[in-house]
Amino acid sequence: MGYFGDGATRSRLEFGRGELTGAIGDSVTVIPLIVAMALLTDVSLPHVLVGFGVFQVVWGVAYGLPVSVEPMKALAALAIAGALTYAELALAGLALAVVLLAIGLSGTLAAVERWIGDPVIRGIQFAVGLILLETGVRIGLEDPLFGAAGLAIAGLAVAAGRRESGGLAVVAACVAIAAWTAGVPTPTLPGAPPVPDLASAVGWNAAEGAFAQLAMTVGNAALATSLLFADRFDAEVSADDLSTSMGLTNLLAVPMGAIPMCHGCDGVAGKHAFGARTGGANVLIGVGYLGAALVATPALLAAFPISMVGAVLAVVAVSLGRAVEESSNLPLSVGIGALALVTNLGVAFLLGVAADLAWARLGR
Repeated sequence: MGYFGDGATRSRLEFGRGELTGAIGDSVTVIPLIVAMALLTDVSLPHVLVGFGVFQVVWGVAYGLPVSVEPMKALAALAIAGALTYAELALAGLALAVVLLAIGLSGTLAAVERWIGDPVIRGIQFAVGLILLETGVRIGLEDPLFGAAGLAIAGLAVAAGRRESGGLAVVAACVAIAAWTAGVPTPTLPGAPPVPDLASAVGWNAAEGAFAQLAMTVGNAALATSLLFADRFDAEVSADDLSTSMGLTNLLAVPMGAIPMCHGCDGVAGKHAFGARTGGANVLIGVGYLGAALVATPALLAAFPISMVGAVLAVVAVSLGRAVEESSNLPLSVGIGALALVTNLGVAFLLGVAADLAWARLGR
């Protein structure tokens, strides 16, 4: 596999200022989503942080590049919205691990891409943004005062020219409020990981999430990330290698109590924009996540002003939803997003693929 074959690439680990600020760039989306999942679902935040910490370090060292390790956003959005149980989330992640591993090792990603066109990928991203926005508004209205405070903090970040950091700024404010209320927690090692009942999760919900996530993973986490490494870092990282490493990650991480993870191109772009150029950024943020896992106690989470998290979701939703502007077939992508909101992501994905293939055939 390519990332184990280039010793020069593997040795590219630096720990200067750019790598430190770049490490923060990847957390802009990661931290808001995993905090929201910890507050609104049955996932264990310490185990999720351990999973992210371990695999940030593993893939930073393996690739020698600031590869992103972030939540699978379609699955995360469905879990946050209450459409997936923790067991269904875990089952979908394991199923995708097997699929991605098989695709990557067999070198068949290009064949899969032919069935999942750009309008479908952008449509699913738009749908995920709409789902997160709807959930964020609902949560924010539970306590309008805190919800408004969260929006104000995010707005200040935008006014300061740091729009991409708005969600992270709100989370930082939530942590400060929680620590003031509950006190600074004593560092504690995470216990045994939760064990979901996978047998009870077999059904359409898990399949729906896996279908929708596959579209985003193939386009956004494999193909687009491969191109981004070539454009920004002049580095050859094949989409099949990325698919393989995502499969390995989830096959190992989900049983550890982590959530399904992927290599998103937006995370790589964020790291690059904030100054990262090597895998050292991964090592730094990975160590940070492992340290955070020691203080992410239930008492601290219980003190979080949850309505402020609604503002966090709204910020992430807008960022994701804007991807629809890059669609090669904007009406179809918008239609897929709207259909997902009134039906579900699985139906929107399948009908979107059929419509995209029919559109392409008519255009010949």
